[in-house]
Amino acid sequence: MDIWVAPVVVLLLLVLLTVESASATQRHRESTARIRRVERKLDLVLDHLGLTDSEPALPQILAHLEQGRKVAAVKAYRQATGDGLLAAKQAVDRLAEQRGL
Repeated sequence: MDIWVAPVVVLLLLVLLTVESASATQRHRESTARIRRVERKLDLVLDHLGLTDSEPALPQILAHLEQGRKVAAVKAYRQATGDGLLAAKQAVDRLAEQRGL
């Protein structure tokens, strides 16, 4: 009977990990949906007030772009805004395009 204990324990652990992973995934989806709702509401408030949410035109980011150092510009943008890599790259690309760099 001892030979079955280890595989059963391993199986139970795998089931628990799968359940926890599914739970974490669901929490992530719920948080993402909640953030989207808040962002949508904030956009409505900004529109109502006639305000725009401009990209941060930080001198350091622009200096990197002018020197052709896009990677450094993305890194500086991420540090300044806390954005993720993809969002920062897209924002820096927009800044470069707007300024013809």
